[in-house]
Amino acid sequence: QVDLVESGGGLVQPGGSLRLSCQASGSVFRVRDMGWYRQAPMKEQELVAEITADGSRNYLDAVKGRFFISRDNAKNTVFLQMNSLKPEDTAEYYCNADIKQHADDVFVYQWGQGTQVTVSS
Repeated sequence: QVDLVESGGGLVQPGGSLRLSCQASGSVFRVRDMGWYRQAPMKEQELVAEITADGSRNYLDAVKGRFFISRDNAKNTVFLQMNSLKPEDTAEYYCNADIKQHADDVFVYQWGQGTQVTVSS
């Protein structure tokens, strides 16, 4: 059993900042890629940012220069620092991680429950 527990969402004014956190807990042997997706009402889910175990990063063009993804491998935790937030960033944000639960298992992508980010004045 693996849980991805997210925190840090909320309501913020345009131009503000939020920091999302997501920790993998439970039966975790190893974690590879970690990332954040988002889905706004009536829109498709999109990858916001991802980070590999060795720290390589990839961002959605719309958030480049404003969002920064990082991770703490010792705590199996991924962060998303979101700055200069815009109303179009409003969405449910989901954590995603590629996890092996035991040494002889395969890696399986796991999902968090989602955290709402609302950017509005």
